[in-house]
Parts: sequence; structure tokens; C-alpha cells
Amino acid sequence: MKKLALALQSWGPAGALVLAALDSAGIPLPGGVVALIVAIAATNPTAGWLTAALAVAGSSLGSLVLFGIARKGGQVYLDRHTDSPRTKRFREWFQQYGLVTVFVPALIPFPMPLKIFVVSAGATGVPAARFLAVILAARIPNYFAMAWLGMRLGDGALPWLKSHTLEFSIAGLVLIGALILLISRMNRSSTMSA
Repeated sequence: MKKLALALQSWGPAGALVLAALDSAGIPLPGGVVALIVAIAATNPTAGWLTAALAVAGSSLGSLVLFGIARKGGQVYLDRHTDSPRTKRFREWFQQYGLVTVFVPALIPFPMPLKIFVVSAGATGVPAARFLAVILAARIPNYFAMAWLGMRLGDGALPWLKSHTLEFSIAGLVLIGALILLISRMNRSSTMSA
């Protein structure tokens, strides 16, 4: 893994594109993309924004690949098992709140479970455009913030991130709860007015 990271770092921004695509397509590389963005931005600040942009593109592409695979295979699986009330409830819940479980892990710079929710989004029939919009809404601020951090703190960026793991994790959980509550209230008020 360390050799791969060094090789991709030597590729510069293109390495971030490749690593983000592989990671988002289902090949587990926890924290690799964030570390690579920060490392490139720290060693070559003029390439920081390009690195972030290419990482967003790679992550979007890889996520769409995993989403598409899940759409084909997962839909068949769910269709076979939808006579279960539990499966129907999960599908309904995911249609209503599931993209929150995609957004928050894609936004937080620390490895949180994301791939299972990408697969769930594909399998439950979430529209691809909506899914991609959520990925972009999360990855753009995440990866650009990591590039900015690398450019500002240099070699101190990764240690700073590691020292704040707990805070980011708590913020992620609070954000999930707040977004689910917000969506729930919005749905209630729209059904009351209808």
C-alpha cells in the first residue's frame, strides 16, 4: 500500500484521480485519497486545487461504477426478496433518508462506511443524477478543504487531521442526525400542506 501511495504521489494530480476512482469503485484504500491530496498539496501547493478537482472527478466516476454495478445486481436481489416486510421498509427508508448516509461519509475526511450505502443507493433505485449530486456536494468541500489544509499546514496537515479524528467523527454523527431530522420535518410539513 505504501509503495502504491508513493507511486501515485509521483504522478501528481493524476495519481489522485486514479486513487480516488479505485477507492470509490470498491477497492478499499482507507484514508489514501485524503492523504494523497494533502501530500501533493503540501509538496506542490500550485497543484493543490487541480489535485482536489481530479480527486473529485475520480471519486465521482468510481462511485458511479459501484452504484451501477449495485443497480444491476442489487435490484435483482431485492426484487427476489421484496416480499419480506423488512426489505420493503428498508427500501422505503433508504428512498427517504438513505442519501444522508452517502453524503456524510463522503464529506468527512476520515474513513467512514460509505461503499455499503453506495451499493444500497444503487440497489434501491435511487436516481443516478440525484446520487451523483450528493457525491459532488460532499466530495467537493471535502477534497478542496484537504488541498487547502495541505497548502496551509504542509507536513503538519496529516498529524493535525489525525489529532482531530474524534471531533470529525462526532461531527459526522451529529450531521447525520440533524439531516435525518430536517428531512423528516420537511416531509411532515409537506404532507400537512398537501
